[in-house]
Amino acid sequence: MKILLTNDDGIYADGIRTLAQVLLAGGHRVVVSAPDRERSAASHSITIIDPLRAKEVNLGIDGLTGYKVNGTPADCVKLGLEKLTDFKPDLIISGINDGPNIGFDVLYSGTVSAAMEGFMMGYTSIAVSLATKKYRDFKYGARFINNFIKSDIFSIGEIMLLNINIPDLPEEKIQGVSITSLGKSQYEDSFEERIDPMGNRYFWLTGVISEEDISEESDIWALKKDRISITPLQLNLTNFSQIKLLREKMK
Repeated sequence: MKILLTNDDGIYADGIRTLAQVLLAGGHRVVVSAPDRERSAASHSITIIDPLRAKEVNLGIDGLTGYKVNGTPADCVKLGLEKLTDFKPDLIISGINDGPNIGFDVLYSGTVSAAMEGFMMGYTSIAVSLATKKYRDFKYGARFINNFIKSDIFSIGEIMLLNINIPDLPEEKIQGVSITSLGKSQYEDSFEERIDPMGNRYFWLTGVISEEDISEESDIWALKKDRISITPLQLNLTNFSQIKLLREKMK
């Protein structure tokens, strides 16, 4: 496959480098277009005022072309598709992210939003995250993705947007794969107040996540059960169940 690879942790992050190495070893052609620095929680923002710059960099991986971009993850996908690749990708992969992207987190996630951008532009796209704890071992996650994209999952003939979360465990402790829905996760925002060296007050967001939906069909449940979660996503936010009600009220 021809693959455009991106992330929100930055082009030098362990997750994207490990995934690129495994994909290349698996016989895929890979081009990286990723932020020049960490852009976590950038969501789906794009750059419209400042110029975008892309610099080809040597990532020390034979056969890999990489570009670091001074923009957001969504910028990296748009620029990668339109200007930085000399091929039409078969697939766009965003990750491997350092930390899970589950529940409502997908609305903040630069990792997921980069995949969404690819999907919006007509490409099957995958966001993949490692629910990092103490191992931070991206190798199994990279091997899983390499095997996953070689399976017949894409034979259904539809463009897909998939959000994959992998437990941060040794391979033998992972309890399988679940096809899931998004759970309901909410941050209980807590701003810690601090004082800088000049005596000025500032605030640091240190919110704690509250996981409300642990039903057996949710991504939150899957990770709690040490299972890989695969959630198909869509972009249409229309609440169709309320359209009729509102139309009746507006008569």
